Amino acid sequence: MIRRDALDQLPVRTVLPALRAALDGPGSAVLCAPPGTGKTTLVPLELAGLTGEGPKRRVLVAEPRRIAARAAARRMAWLLGEKAGDRVGFTVRGERRAGPRTTVEVVTTGVLLQRLQRDPELAGVDVVVLDECHERHLDADTSAAFLLDVRETLRPELRLVAASATTDAEGWARLLGGSKGPAPVVEAAGVSHPVEVVWAPPERPVRPAHGMRVDPALLAHVAAVVRRALRERTGDVLCFLPGVGEIGRVAGELAGVDAEVLQVHGRAPAEVQDAVLAGGGGRRRVVLATSVAESSLTVPGVRVVVDSGLARVPRTDHARGLSALTTVRASRAAGRQRAGRAGREAPGVVYRCWPQGEDGRLPAFPDPEIKVADLTAFALQAACWGDPAAAGLALLDAPPAGALAAAREVLTAIGAVDGAGRATARGVRMARLGLHPRLARALLDGAPEVGVRRAAEVVALLSEEPPRAYGDDLAAAWRSARRGGDAYAARWRQEARRLASAAGEPRGGSGADARAGSGAGTGAGPGGGGTGAETGGGGTGAETGGGGTAAGPAGGRGRNAAGSEGGRAAAVAGGGRSGAGGGGGTAAAVTDDAVAGLLAALAFPERVARARGGGSYLMASGTGAEVAGAGPGPGAQAGRGHRAGPSGGDGGSGLRDAGWLAVAVADRPVAAVSARVRLAAVIDEETACAAARALYSSGDEVRWADGDVVARSVTRLGAIELASRPLAAPDPDLLRDAVLSGLRREGFGLLRWPPGAASLRQRLAFLHRELGAPWPDVSDAALLERVEEWLGVELGRARRRADLARVDAGQALARLLPWATGDAAHFDELAPERIEVPSGSRVRVDYEGEQPVLAVKLQELFGLQESPRVAGGRVPVLVHLLSPAGRPAAVTADLASFWRDGYRSVRAELRGRYPKHPWPEDPSAAEPTRHTSARRGRG
Repeated sequence: MIRRDALDQLPVRTVLPALRAALDGPGSAVLCAPPGTGKTTLVPLELAGLTGEGPKRRVLVAEPRRIAARAAARRMAWLLGEKAGDRVGFTVRGERRAGPRTTVEVVTTGVLLQRLQRDPELAGVDVVVLDECHERHLDADTSAAFLLDVRETLRPELRLVAASATTDAEGWARLLGGSKGPAPVVEAAGVSHPVEVVWAPPERPVRPAHGMRVDPALLAHVAAVVRRALRERTGDVLCFLPGVGEIGRVAGELAGVDAEVLQVHGRAPAEVQDAVLAGGGGRRRVVLATSVAESSLTVPGVRVVVDSGLARVPRTDHARGLSALTTVRASRAAGRQRAGRAGREAPGVVYRCWPQGEDGRLPAFPDPEIKVADLTAFALQAACWGDPAAAGLALLDAPPAGALAAAREVLTAIGAVDGAGRATARGVRMARLGLHPRLARALLDGAPEVGVRRAAEVVALLSEEPPRAYGDDLAAAWRSARRGGDAYAARWRQEARRLASAAGEPRGGSGADARAGSGAGTGAGPGGGGTGAETGGGGTGAETGGGGTAAGPAGGRGRNAAGSEGGRAAAVAGGGRSGAGGGGGTAAAVTDDAVAGLLAALAFPERVARARGGGSYLMASGTGAEVAGAGPGPGAQAGRGHRAGPSGGDGGSGLRDAGWLAVAVADRPVAAVSARVRLAAVIDEETACAAARALYSSGDEVRWADGDVVARSVTRLGAIELASRPLAAPDPDLLRDAVLSGLRREGFGLLRWPPGAASLRQRLAFLHRELGAPWPDVSDAALLERVEEWLGVELGRARRRADLARVDAGQALARLLPWATGDAAHFDELAPERIEVPSGSRVRVDYEGEQPVLAVKLQELFGLQESPRVAGGRVPVLVHLLSPAGRPAAVTADLASFWRDGYRSVRAELRGRYPKHPWPEDPSAAEPTRHTSARRGRG
């Protein structure tokens, strides 16, 4: 029985005629409706004709999170007087409740992506509603782009609705309207209950969040604010925190409060999530939630919101090659959404745990995931859709070119795309698994080596990072999950079963097709992916994932998967299994430690790492990594440095003593040089080389390092040097390149610069500056550009730094003089090294500064009327007049003026100090001399 009273109270009802008109006309619309208006529940029912009005249509509603999808479906079913699974159903990863009568189906955006890849036409679907599009999750943006492509090329009658409480309505309208002009924007007014804002910042400064770390002092303060709210206000309390770990910590801080403390997050069991959304039984509740509670659902009874002001979002550190969730300040839009939870049913209050003055400096909206997240899964989706460059996709924000290029490199290395970026058959199968492509590679390549079930179990651990309590040793965490009775272990078992089914041989396929490294791609027919073809997985910021199945829209723009054979699967095959059963052993005989290590290395080959001592490692990517300071505990096998072996328990970690690790999870501590290992497995060198085969290289290496030429034959695994030996006869071209590299890095000071050489360079620089061509530029950059002309002979002979130190730079530089034009013959005339003064002395000219300088004793210039000039008489020399002791007495570029105006004061000052030297009253007519008066008199 339809609950008409509840439906009639939903404010969005007033705009339904405008929404229907938009869909019957242009076929798309943007629906802006505040929380609580019924946009998520009433609108799909009305569009499907389930409330008695309008034609019957099949409606697909896409939500960014599993909890929201389940809640929305159950709420709509309740409004119809039914249970979910009849006319209203839902499909999320690992759970499906829908049947033949289902008219409205709520799915996660990851599931929607899977369906679009398998069936681009979405046969039987009349309307798609993209809910909460303002959150800008990558799967949601990709789904919207694919839907617009389908509507443009295959099904122009497909109706699209982008719905949100707070969003860029104009941007979405332009996107949905395409070439026909902006789509209509339908705005619904909500029944808004007032929400009082209480600013409750910590009394003392707290450290800003970074990576996954949140200052415990802030969490203690949030718990104190919750206690305060319980004292000061009535009703249930909803507290927003960034992640599961913070929820657990605050829950511990709230021990003993007179209220039921509940935890809501994507990892919480479905029955717990449903109980929270069903309302309390009379006892007051405190609901600790992540951003999953921001939108799409109402927590009954909530009158108070406590907002920590933090959110957890995906970020990619391209410099270190790490992708992880990180904690950031929540945007102002998120703050409004959170506050609105307190006013859904009645007036409420929000306690904000930051200073009011900081609020205006917060970002207006969250960053779109496409701008900041790892794009490997997106790139595979685009390749499977038939648009590897994503150039034809209608996206609100284009993917960053660098991030997309990095994603393509990963896909090429694992054989998911070919050289042109088109999806291979292997890549299509990877997408079908509903995993991040890295994990799909680990599952496909690892299963033939260790068995499908064990591979699926480890990959399930890697797809959702285990709780911190499981430790940082992947193998120990695997054992803990097997024994565990907690919610994580239950989800892990379910996901492991799904992956084991999805990784089984495709219909009609052969064992060779499933085998990694066989050189052949697998079948790409629909349905071959088992449950993975129906559910998503491996998403970035949202709790849904991506991975598609078959070809893109055929017949539209000719998009289809390339399906090329021979994908470049860098696999561990045959006898190269190393610690994972090498030497022909069976998969069952491989230890758990070896299995965990192999799978982690296959997923993250650039993160295989070799020990540098003291718990420090170097990853193949070149990034340093540090493990926790604690040594091996009683349950771990210490000293497993070169081969993974069994560990009898998980009371401690042996990672610190391992020779090699496969790092699965690492984060970025503040101001740290190295990454911090959070989850890894012990491996040996053979496994590392096999898993990261694409990074293996061996060859001669002749380079400039540590101030000299280093010539070696080197074997490397990425940045890790495995072995080296000196080269007795290096390639001459490589030697020349290494020497040139040294000159570029350290400069021409590596050569020998006697006084004449330095003077020659200064004189050439002077002439180039004053006269230009044909006098050469002798700056470092210019000399490097013409190095073969003036230093080519010496470069061909140099093998090391000492050889360069013997090269006379002056002799080499002389080759740059303009001999061919004959101008070189005038070099000494234009820029004389020395100038003869009236006393007969030949004094060196200093060309180092902007103007040539002649430093000479004053008495030696008696009788000289004009200052010397160089550069063909164009440039006067700056004369530094020295005392008899060689100290500066005056500086002039106009000697005649000095004799006339300046000499008298200099003479008065110096004649008392140097009485033995001549100080004539008329220096212009006096005899120049280098000597004292007495010696001059003796002749």
